[in-house]
Amino acid sequence: MDLQTRKISFVQEFLSIQSEEVVSRLEKYLKKEKKINIDKEFSPLTMEEFESRIDQSMEDSKNGRVIEANQLLEEIKKWS
Repeated sequence: MDLQTRKISFVQEFLSIQSEEVVSRLEKYLKKEKKINIDKEFSPLTMEEFESRIDQSMEDSKNGRVIEANQLLEEIKKWS
């Protein structure tokens, strides 16, 4: 059984659960697993990566590729 089929089967099984306690436990488990996966995805930058990002940021600033914080906040408000 491929992953997509397994997920569909799991969702169908989940939808048949009548116990709020079981749903709560599954929600907690899912949140825990998501946090573990997020933590695995993020790792500290090496000094070379950090310095490269600083160099790129300085270059962006020199070339006018920046936006004021208040302008950014206004743009974000339009996203929803």
